[in-house]
Amino acid sequence: MDNEEVEFIAENELITIIPNFQYKTFYLIGGDIGPFEPSVPTQVPLWLAVHFRQRQKCRIECPSWISVEKLEEIMNNEKSSELFTQMPNAHYMEITNVLLNCAPQDIPRADEVKTLIKDIWDLRIAKLRSSMNEFIKSESLHAKVNNLTLLEINTVRNLLTKTLKELHNLKQHVPVTDE
Repeated sequence: MDNEEVEFIAENELITIIPNFQYKTFYLIGGDIGPFEPSVPTQVPLWLAVHFRQRQKCRIECPSWISVEKLEEIMNNEKSSELFTQMPNAHYMEITNVLLNCAPQDIPRADEVKTLIKDIWDLRIAKLRSSMNEFIKSESLHAKVNNLTLLEINTVRNLLTKTLKELHNLKQHVPVTDE
């Protein structure tokens, strides 16, 4: 799975829009969406919100966790904890990036939000790499990974599997000495 597939999965997350048009309910395989009434908040998948926003058919209502105050709180919690903290959404990075790319005008203080999301991402990836390093050094057979998102796991998956494979190959070729 690559990062584009992870983003594709994230685009099924529901998000609230404020449509500026009227239309009946859409009957889709994934479920019914609508009806759409002007100025009445409606939950739609992220991909549809982006589609409507690009055609200026709606305004996107940001999830409550996409605010400078909430993201600063998440950042402080992540800094103060040795373990990974629970993120407000399993696809926080993908959703924020999609919204910042298609509708930055719908996000209050979008530049600060972008910086905070990047800082949280960098902090979590550094923590993940440090955890991977400790895991490899400990020669453990398994690890418990709580509160990681799919994108975070996917980011280090290839590196970790290749490293473990190489370590396994090296251990097989080292002669065992009996003392």
